[in-house]
Amino acid sequence: MRRLAAVLFVLFIAPVVARSAEFTLEQHEGGVRLLLAGELFTEYLTGAGPKPYLWPIIGPSGKAMTRAYPMKEVAGEATDHPHHRSLWFTHGAVNGVDFWLEGEEGGKIVHREFSAMTADPTVGFVAKNDWIGPDGKKVCTDERRLAFSTAGDSRVIDFDIKLIASEGPVVLGDTKEGSFGVRVPTTMDVDQKEGRPGGKIVNSAGQTNAGAWGKPAAWVDYYGPVEGETLGVAILNHPTSFRYPTHWHVRTYGLFAANPFGLHEFHESDQYDGTHHIEANGSISLRYRVIFHRGDEHEGKIAEAFETYSREP
Repeated sequence: MRRLAAVLFVLFIAPVVARSAEFTLEQHEGGVRLLLAGELFTEYLTGAGPKPYLWPIIGPSGKAMTRAYPMKEVAGEATDHPHHRSLWFTHGAVNGVDFWLEGEEGGKIVHREFSAMTADPTVGFVAKNDWIGPDGKKVCTDERRLAFSTAGDSRVIDFDIKLIASEGPVVLGDTKEGSFGVRVPTTMDVDQKEGRPGGKIVNSAGQTNAGAWGKPAAWVDYYGPVEGETLGVAILNHPTSFRYPTHWHVRTYGLFAANPFGLHEFHESDQYDGTHHIEANGSISLRYRVIFHRGDEHEGKIAEAFETYSREP
């Protein structure tokens, strides 16, 4: 029994490296680095901005699958919306505090600890964070589980997050500025200048491009040209997730976000109010799967991937 306890302590309390047949997960001072077959897949950064985020994210053909700005300026990349940091989770109205935008008047999500690192059945980790207002007071906390896998040559990130009203009641306000976001490479944007070919947005209901904005859907795929080939990023919403199917703050200029709270703005009607109250010590859970794939939604088999995902407990 003591030997088992010691093993659990090493693996879950004070981890440095977790390995599976394909993946190596390396914890370091600034976060966690994930290697696939010895090459960088992604890095979870905990202290490089006002919220944790994943960057870079390398796709199945070895190319970056999210925009580098504002972490790095790349020739030809858009430099708007510096708060769109590759892949992240936050929200624009939490007890009246804006955690979506960045600046002195906004809130910050501060990494507290990694509470687990796992290698079986999938490589991943659990991180705990404190949501801090501009006055320095804690508003709430979160616990997020990230797991990494492959499906064929597609690369997969599962992102499950529990928002916890640890400091008292929490009001998640109705705003389009949220919540689980990805910023795709600029060349993949639907909107392009000078006649360059752009990308395409398509959701599970068959709505496309600007027609997919604000609509509920089980999944959305955003694909387009990246360095001479067509690549795509799909986000799937699990049926057990809060307010499934989520609404989507997905824009033709490259923002791609699942947001179950912005119902008034998405429907542009006073008949809708997406505000949600979490009682003290209560919580809500949101679940997403992100697939980085080749080709369009058909080549990426996104509808089939959702059917598999939706059956998982």
